[in-house]
Amino acid sequence: MDHTPAGQFLGTRLRHLLDLLETDVARVYTDLGLPDFRPRYTPVIRLVHTRGPQSIRDLADTIGVTHSAISQTVNQMRRDGLVDLKPGDDARHRIVHLTDHARTLLPTLHAEWTATTAAARDLDTELPYPLTTLIDAALRALGDKPLRDRITEHM
Repeated sequence: MDHTPAGQFLGTRLRHLLDLLETDVARVYTDLGLPDFRPRYTPVIRLVHTRGPQSIRDLADTIGVTHSAISQTVNQMRRDGLVDLKPGDDARHRIVHLTDHARTLLPTLHAEWTATTAAARDLDTELPYPLTTLIDAALRALGDKPLRDRITEHM
């Protein structure tokens, strides 16, 4: 009989959950004829489309990821022909612009975004607690007191 505490292997289980979610979204993009489109491109395209050209720093701050992570994503998107990078007012800042190719994908991407949002709401209704609410609460709690501090208290 396995007596593994529920919190054990938390990181592994969270990565598995994220992998399940991202893999299925990536399959939808393939089904839509966009086999090279990655789920992590979506927030960048949505923000640049709705708010206009954005700096790497602004994208990172708004999406809630590191500058390095968004920079890598944007560089891959540039290689895939979805964005252009132009210098900002300050030469150190690069501004992300959608390409014409990305703009042609917007109707398809909008349909996918709408369907994915609805599917996420459906998933939330099947869970004892809405996943989106739980994730937001966990992020707030970790912002208030990082896991490192919590671990240290138990050492």
